[in-house]
Amino acid sequence: MNDQKVINRWIVVIGAILIQLCLGAIYAWSVFTKQITAADGIYGFSAKEAAWVFSAGLATFAVVMVLAGRLQAKLGPKPIAMTGGAVLGLGYILGGFFGSNFAMQLICIGIIGGAGIGLAYVVPIAVGVKWFPDKKGMITGLSVAGFGFGATLWVKLAGSWFGGLLNTVSLFGLPGVQSVFLIYGVIFFVLVFLGSLVMKNPPEGYKPKGWEPPEPSSSEGATGSVEFTSNEMLKTPQFFFIWLMFIGSGLAGLMVIYCIRLFGIDALQNSGAAADAKTAGMIAGTAMAWYAILNGLGRIAWGTLSDKIGRKIALFLMCLFQGIIMLFFLKMGGSKAGLIIGACIIGFNFGGNFALFPAATADFFGNKNVGTNYGWVFLAYGVAGIAGPQIAGYFKDAAQSGGVDAWSTPFIVAGISCIIAAIIALFLKAPRKHVV
Repeated sequence: MNDQKVINRWIVVIGAILIQLCLGAIYAWSVFTKQITAADGIYGFSAKEAAWVFSAGLATFAVVMVLAGRLQAKLGPKPIAMTGGAVLGLGYILGGFFGSNFAMQLICIGIIGGAGIGLAYVVPIAVGVKWFPDKKGMITGLSVAGFGFGATLWVKLAGSWFGGLLNTVSLFGLPGVQSVFLIYGVIFFVLVFLGSLVMKNPPEGYKPKGWEPPEPSSSEGATGSVEFTSNEMLKTPQFFFIWLMFIGSGLAGLMVIYCIRLFGIDALQNSGAAADAKTAGMIAGTAMAWYAILNGLGRIAWGTLSDKIGRKIALFLMCLFQGIIMLFFLKMGGSKAGLIIGACIIGFNFGGNFALFPAATADFFGNKNVGTNYGWVFLAYGVAGIAGPQIAGYFKDAAQSGGVDAWSTPFIVAGISCIIAAIIALFLKAPRKHVV
């Protein structure tokens, strides 16, 4: 291996971020919810229908990622990432032309778009861990940071920058929402293709200069030195502990991504902090953008911190802080500053999931198979992606008054789920591989 020419490993990080910027479009969904749920608008979706498009995208994303993990191990990372970009772009382009009703948006944006994200998402993580076995937390954070930052980019482009594409663009006579889908589909196809060009694994036996793999440990701390296949991993209690934690922690962040605009409008108008729905919507849009920015920063910060304090402690703290803030978010949302600060904290903690859980998967079950193993762990995100938005949408639609109190029960459920996840983290120990 030492005689082979090796590319600068940081080039891989740049490609990873470029890919993830596009995949993060799914977190920009709430920028479209106001127009598609407007009672007097051309779509007229219910809150629950809008939630189903988002949930379908998240669930499809998670399920397809299991397949993508296996495919990238067999076919190589580059073709799988390119295919993901093509499918994602196709979903949004079709959504632009045909997404005039709930069924077509569900299929095009939710299922096809979600499948594209699932195909491409695992590639930068699996490739990054192999290039950076010495900095797994940091590199998984950097690799997926673009996902969080991408949401800000697509939210602001659609909603406010240059007048907001939703308000200023009509391609082929299509309304704003569908025109934006069409534009985004073309952009996603091109950018993911470019990022995929550098998605390649290091040579067999690659080690960063000056780094030696840690010895397998029998203590609570896992090092990634012991390799588990997916079948072996699925038989360990550690997998189910991590899986339940991911559901609990992910549910809160995904619920807020779906509802922050609708909740912000209700909360700010109810408290008198905003005179009308338009003003409240602008404030909520700012909170949503800050959520996305802190989501990206949280991925880097929590990942880097976990390399220093350990994955177990980092997971405990992240889940605990998220649970506490969710229990206070209903009250915080009644003021402009409270809504934005709360969104920032929730986004920051939520972002940590996508650095800590893949790094923990590598620690507990081995670096070599992280691409396939993390696909199974990530199914928990799909469950959370259905549960979080659906819980919020159900209570919003069921509320008699239609006011801010509709959000109380969903936020309590999310807060408790995070605290349970924090408690589970305290019981995590490295799995032992039994050789027969």
